Amino acid sequence: MLDDFMWRATLAGLFVALAAAPLGCFVVWRRMAYFGDATAHAAILGVALALLLDISIFAGVLMIALTMAACVTLLSGRGYAMDTLLGVMAHSALAIGLVAVSFISGVRVDLNAYLFGDILAVGKDDLWVIGGGTLMVLALLGWRWSALLTATLSDELAHASGIQPRREQLVLTLSLAMVVAVALKVVGALLIAALLIIPAATARPFCRTPEIMALVAAGIASLAVTSGLKAAYLFDTPTGPTIVTLAAGFFLLSTIAMQGVRYLGQH
Repeated sequence: MLDDFMWRATLAGLFVALAAAPLGCFVVWRRMAYFGDATAHAAILGVALALLLDISIFAGVLMIALTMAACVTLLSGRGYAMDTLLGVMAHSALAIGLVAVSFISGVRVDLNAYLFGDILAVGKDDLWVIGGGTLMVLALLGWRWSALLTATLSDELAHASGIQPRREQLVLTLSLAMVVAVALKVVGALLIAALLIIPAATARPFCRTPEIMALVAAGIASLAVTSGLKAAYLFDTPTGPTIVTLAAGFFLLSTIAMQGVRYLGQH
């Protein structure tokens, strides 16, 4: 089965969907969309670092993503608005990464693959890395789920429960960096944030508990991946953007449905 590139692409996409969707719920609840976008943009700088140091792309992206998170944590609250700080760092990291890649000689780099993803080129080794990263993220979220929810609700409630909000923030940061590293091959740096946020935002209006929202978001993300792969094959469109486009379509349908329910409820 792993000898068929479509099967590998499907498995890789499902792995990323299963990791990104539950994490995306916390990104939506905590209003961390800017942070997810900044971390994803910095991934290109991680690619350049990996090529310069001759290490795996996964390791380079993970190092830069964690460094970005550490910098934001250190600089926040020192006179800069968080959205401004993230905007400066995200676009600076992306620009520096693109410039750095252009100076690397003797290495042919397909920037489109890193910017928009190249899921059809996922190999067996890539699949193992993506699957392993997904299991680590899910294990981390499962282990800290209750504490993460408490810290998301209120810092005061977390302290009263003996939970350190900064530690839970670190868990989210580590998980987000891991998802960015494994998703780069699938949807690319410019579309990772979309796969994090859109399925969670689509599921939110219809779910009464955090656990159900995480499961529904994972289902929506998985459906977007499988449908996107099929649509890209049928219409010969870029796979990563097609996956995100279908996810956006699901969000639009959910918004229309919710407005319809509210209208009927009022009349």
